[in-house]
Amino acid sequence: MKGVNYREPRGMPYVRREYIRGKPQIKIARFSSGQASNKYDYKLELLSTEKIQIRHNALEAARLAANKTMAKAGDMSFFSMLKVYPHVILRENKMIATAGADRLQEGMRRAFGKAMGLAARVRPGQSIFEAHVTSSNLELAKQGFKIASSKLGCPVAINVIRLKPQIEERDD
Repeated sequence: MKGVNYREPRGMPYVRREYIRGKPQIKIARFSSGQASNKYDYKLELLSTEKIQIRHNALEAARLAANKTMAKAGDMSFFSMLKVYPHVILRENKMIATAGADRLQEGMRRAFGKAMGLAARVRPGQSIFEAHVTSSNLELAKQGFKIASSKLGCPVAINVIRLKPQIEERDD
């Protein structure tokens, strides 16, 4: 099943794993990477601009793409964090899709389906991904977030926040 079919959040999210056999495993390897410290100058946020569900494999692909781009400056020159967790269990009712299948299978109305993946529900303005960088690596981080946004399949905005005030040089 394609991710497009699960993009819009409909109804109540199904999150009860104890009732499902063969629970899907989360594909996200790490939620934070890099060097955590308070020496960074900027914080970048990848913000969602609409209400959407993002599948766990799309989140992992975006995380890898952003981290790979930012790691060009060095593995310990940034700190990144994935801010959403995929709780929602996605289900699929498999149907026969060959020629003549309409005579063999009508299907059930409102069938429960098998668990086939996980997704995170994201609200407009919610931060999906966050990175702390120095001023020398700011453009590289923006480029990494732009690449990561193409993996998510939803419109996003990049928000840049200055953490430390600019030090002005004075002529005495």
